[in-house]
Amino acid sequence: MTRYALPLILCLLSGVRLAVALTAPKVLIITMFDFEANVWFGIPEFNLLAQNITIPGFSPLYPDAHCTSDGTVCLVTTGQAEINAASTIAAMLYSRVFDLTSTYFLVAGISGVNPKLTSIGSVTFARYAVQVTLQYEFDAREIPSQFPTGYFPQGSSAPGQLPGWWDGTEVFEVNDKLRQLAAGFAKTATLNDSLDARNLRAQYSQAPAFALGGAPPGIALCDTATSDTYWSGTLLGESFENTTKLFTNGLGSYCTTQQEDNATLQALMRGALFHLLDFSRIIIMRSASDYDRPHPGQDGITNLLGPAPGFTPSLLNLHLAGVKVVQGIMNEWNSRYAKGIKPDNYIGDVFGSLGGNPDFGPGSIFGGKPARP
Repeated sequence: MTRYALPLILCLLSGVRLAVALTAPKVLIITMFDFEANVWFGIPEFNLLAQNITIPGFSPLYPDAHCTSDGTVCLVTTGQAEINAASTIAAMLYSRVFDLTSTYFLVAGISGVNPKLTSIGSVTFARYAVQVTLQYEFDAREIPSQFPTGYFPQGSSAPGQLPGWWDGTEVFEVNDKLRQLAAGFAKTATLNDSLDARNLRAQYSQAPAFALGGAPPGIALCDTATSDTYWSGTLLGESFENTTKLFTNGLGSYCTTQQEDNATLQALMRGALFHLLDFSRIIIMRSASDYDRPHPGQDGITNLLGPAPGFTPSLLNLHLAGVKVVQGIMNEWNSRYAKGIKPDNYIGDVFGSLGGNPDFGPGSIFGGKPARP
């Protein structure tokens, strides 16, 4: 090899790299495990298996991104729980396989549900995602007698006190105007239901506090709680209702529970700091597969490990409601969505990393300006 050969090869390779156009999806669907992903395959609206793109750093269980032939709609599957979610989304961003600067992100997963706010089979759209178990914890057998729960904020001395320090991932707020538009699209869908799911809802309707939990499936605007721990029970449900209120300065209302969203949002926010994406284009959609607490006359273990008649309807409703959101964005791309939906509310984390001043947490630690990466 001559002294000029290696530089020439590198230049040629660089030229090839620059000549390849990045896939620029208009909508990217984020699922967490195979059942959630599978409801998007083989659908009549579009073919997400036309392109299968292997991305280094993705979960070995879900190594590929899937896209339509023109790349306008894509889907990734992160793997379950916070570490998998953050790792996969980060790998996607920094692989530079995609141009995501104009992409809308639709988180589309199933979840547990608070029967005070809605019912199994329903599809929810969140404004706030709260990492509720980023706290101190006592084993239930050692909870101090004056504590109503074994969870209390880090740096505090009792439940109900604000954290003594914040790690930054406790709360994320997304674009409420976009959330409202997405929910409007979803309301045009006819949701799936089943006899077994209706029978379970009837058990919740016996309690006045659970009237909404006994209602037919619908579209709900309420917030989501992130925890690697899959909990069940009235006391934990009420504890995390209170945590959601506390961490959002009374603004959030916990109705769904899942294991990934704060991790996904943190990875996306870090990408937004480098202008790899627009954080105002994120939609958090969760359908309700099971109740987070028992109905009257039921115990917690039966609620957790017993039959889950809401599972199948919740999966099917991810597609039924979600495809309306995707189509709504695509159909109005040129007239509305290409330029973006300017938020009226704060968006970002508890630190104000993207600029602005959050109404929760310690307030902006960057003087209202974006953090400098």
